[in-house]
Amino acid sequence: MLLSELAMGASATVLDVNDNGTNDRIAQRLRDLGFVAGEPVRLVARGPLGADPLLVQIGYTRFALRRAEAARVTVAPEAAP
Repeated sequence: MLLSELAMGASATVLDVNDNGTNDRIAQRLRDLGFVAGEPVRLVARGPLGADPLLVQIGYTRFALRRAEAARVTVAPEAAP
């Protein structure tokens, strides 16, 4: 599943960041921000128009990502309790 498809308030674990070719600056920037395999992530909020941007939390840090950027991150959703 892609991070952009995650339900509001849902938690997941980052599996991978998808590169679009060699020297992909966006993919590298996402990794630098903490989107690395094994990290827990949660979708906190969506923007009002077109649900863009997405507010995503990794640890205690929150980031606003465009849907296109969030679609580059593959995640495994947590099972509902």
